[in-house]
Amino acid sequence: MERRAHLAQLGELAARSSGRQGQVALVSGPPATGRTSVLQAFVEQQLGEGALVLSASCVPNESTLPLGVVRQLLHGAPLPGRHPEEIKELLAQAARHAVGFSSDVAPEELLAVHHHLVLRLNEVAADRLLVVTVDDIEHADIPSLCFLIQLVRRSLTGRIMIVLTDEGQRSGVPSPFVTELHRQPHLHRIPLAPLSAEGVREFLALRVGTATGDRHAQRLHEETGGNPLLLDALVEDRFASRDGSGRYELAVLSYLHRGGPRMLEVARARALLDESAEWVAPGRLIDLAPKAEEQVVAQLRDAGVLDGTGGFRRASARAAVLDEIPAEHRAALHRRAAELLGDCGAPLPAMAGHLLEAGAPPPPWATPLLQEAAEQSLRAHDLQRAARYLELALEGATDPAVAAMTRARLAHAEWTMSPGSTGRHIPQLTAALRAGHLQRREGLNLVRHLLWHGRTDEAVELLDLLRSQAEQDSEAAAELRGLEQWLAITHPTLARRVGPPSGGPDGNVHLLSPLADPWLQSTAALSGLLSRGQSAKAVSRAKETLRDLHLGQHTCWVDEAALLSFSTLTAANQLDSVMEWCERLFEREKGGRTLPWRAVVLAVQSEVALRRGDLTGTVEACTAALEELNVRAWGVAAGLPLGNLLQAYARLGRFDEAAEVLAQPVPDAMFRTRYGLHYLYGRGQLYLMTRHYHVALADFLSCGDLVRGWGLDPVGIVPWAAGAAEAWLGLGNHDQTRQLVSDLLARTGDRGARNRALALRLMAAVSPAPRRPQLLLEVLELMESCGDRYEQARTLADLSDAYHRLDDNRRARMLHRRALHMARMCEAEPLVRELLSVSRELVEVVADSGGTDHLAALTDSERRVAALAAMGYTNREIAAKIYVTPSTVEQHLTRVYRKLNIKHRKQLPSDLSWHLEAAS
Repeated sequence: MERRAHLAQLGELAARSSGRQGQVALVSGPPATGRTSVLQAFVEQQLGEGALVLSASCVPNESTLPLGVVRQLLHGAPLPGRHPEEIKELLAQAARHAVGFSSDVAPEELLAVHHHLVLRLNEVAADRLLVVTVDDIEHADIPSLCFLIQLVRRSLTGRIMIVLTDEGQRSGVPSPFVTELHRQPHLHRIPLAPLSAEGVREFLALRVGTATGDRHAQRLHEETGGNPLLLDALVEDRFASRDGSGRYELAVLSYLHRGGPRMLEVARARALLDESAEWVAPGRLIDLAPKAEEQVVAQLRDAGVLDGTGGFRRASARAAVLDEIPAEHRAALHRRAAELLGDCGAPLPAMAGHLLEAGAPPPPWATPLLQEAAEQSLRAHDLQRAARYLELALEGATDPAVAAMTRARLAHAEWTMSPGSTGRHIPQLTAALRAGHLQRREGLNLVRHLLWHGRTDEAVELLDLLRSQAEQDSEAAAELRGLEQWLAITHPTLARRVGPPSGGPDGNVHLLSPLADPWLQSTAALSGLLSRGQSAKAVSRAKETLRDLHLGQHTCWVDEAALLSFSTLTAANQLDSVMEWCERLFEREKGGRTLPWRAVVLAVQSEVALRRGDLTGTVEACTAALEELNVRAWGVAAGLPLGNLLQAYARLGRFDEAAEVLAQPVPDAMFRTRYGLHYLYGRGQLYLMTRHYHVALADFLSCGDLVRGWGLDPVGIVPWAAGAAEAWLGLGNHDQTRQLVSDLLARTGDRGARNRALALRLMAAVSPAPRRPQLLLEVLELMESCGDRYEQARTLADLSDAYHRLDDNRRARMLHRRALHMARMCEAEPLVRELLSVSRELVEVVADSGGTDHLAALTDSERRVAALAAMGYTNREIAAKIYVTPSTVEQHLTRVYRKLNIKHRKQLPSDLSWHLEAAS
């Protein structure tokens, strides 16, 4: 091994010295080479062979005291006979003569004392080998060096072995000593270098075994640069330590402190600048000349602390160096680094990062820089860092207007992480708005935050203030118009009725102010179209809004614009489009979007799942939305996921869990918003399922009173009239049911497929038996077009009952089987139990033949015909629905029977109609 060879060389020199051929060895190399460990191993070897060893180790600022090295070597040394007393007296004399001596020429008196000390040591060495070692000679004091050079000269013919260590070419030893030392004929230079990769492998083989050493040698060589000291510490951490790590970091810190203040400061500067070092040389941070810095950096590279690029080989070493810097000094260095980076034109995040590490209070010039850095972080969706920048900028903001705007941006950043956390800023922002320190745009945002949290009274105060300002300012009036449009559809009790937006009846708002929030304007345009009942234009505008979500800066209104757009498309039954946009936005914003955004999209997905009869999917989406944001953080908008969750639990028969949802407190202000309608409607549906018809009716009629009072009945936020009619039906009041359904069918705004289907199903319930099948078949077709499997199951059950009442039990059984199958697919346990409880004539089981395994063999036309036949349609009725002749239908069915290996339509698989829509 490399170090064994050096030790052997020193042993050979010691053997010569024992034969009165004194030798001097200068072991040179940076501390990284482990010269101290080589010296210690040699000392242990010589002690074992009976040599007398005198050792000194030079430490900066300690061994530089006059005669510091000489005192270490001789004071209290285990010398024989009378020598200790004599040497003690000589040391006292030397100390008196060395006072104030710092030149290269020693006083005669001091040289005389040194001469006597050397003679005494020669006398000691007459009987046995005397080994004198001095580690880190470059830190020795000058009087001690004078003594050592005399000892070196007189050791040539004695039993004296002198071993010195230094840093080689970069040694700080005064040149007269070096010159004289190298003139001695018995000097042997032993240069050391860090361990090679092979040397590391041999070292590891001794410590952890050959197999383990071979696996880890290359990596450990890269992490330590071959420094034996660091290598030993890292091996201890990795293979022997039970408490994890820490020895390596201590070894690095020990080396840096041993290297002196300059080395420590350079290492600290490197650690603090890290990647910023490409813009600012660490030496500038500590006012060190480039040449001096280069010399220290070279030492650190040789030591294996830094790599070839000047960075720390291990991140843990950098962290340890940083942690050791006193807090105040570290903060000052970070501020200095930010200034230097600014002077160099470094990237903004680098400067802001150092200001962040420096902490509060930031210097006055840093506030705008931190604000700009926060904006960049917001655009990159790094919201936590943006919030930290703004918190620090707020600490340094002295101008009230600057402080107000900074706090507003901070509130927005925190809103995007958790809406419930922004309440702490509202008092200061409200005061700033009243004092005129907050921009109008931020005032509008503040109104939205207040309303989200249900703080209606405070929002009204600010609205009055903003409205009074708008009376004197046309730009303010234009911006406020957008807010009023949104209020009219979301918080109707607070809105002042305004005319169409400035862009005209199409809802395309022309921005009159460059400061206007584009997402508020988009929300306002969509709100205006909805409140005026222009549903087709609203759908078009909603799609445009969703397409543009990735454009521009995301303000606090972007989530509102997205939610309203999704709600518009959902109400228009464009469920596939909604889900496509949800998935696209999730993918586009992956890893960047935050809690409110994810929660909003999950709530929208729950609405789609509910409308499709995917009850379990509804519960999963609602639960996820409420995990992203709890009920308190959802604010007044909690009515949306909670209402959907109540409906899903009711239809699944999970009434205990629904009761837990009802037990959660919700803000009273929610019931004065459109979100409250979702909650009331969901609660009404739960009461319907549990046959509490009176309280269900009260909830549905409350919805009706609210939407009519707000002028939003044409918007069709929830089908309250259908719910009320069903409650009246449960109470046995057919007249009220018929009246509500007739009004529902007559209203122009409710002629969508879904609302018409709900109305017709209830109309069938109060119609004469012969008319019911015709109405219910239309309902079934409408619900199939909507994709609502739960409502299809209910309609199939009603249709089965209608045919049963007409004594058409064959068709009734087929429809009953289909209804039961679809109810089970929806996991709608109450409906399943209801279907299983009907007369035995309908629940007669007709076994499937296993034909479902062969559905893939059917063509689209065959699948459609078979699905209609499985639902109970006659050949003639099927022919009329798909515009073919009855004979064509019969031919299709014949081929279907053959492919599915069945004999008649009663054996058609019950899940055939799942494919009906796809085959259309």
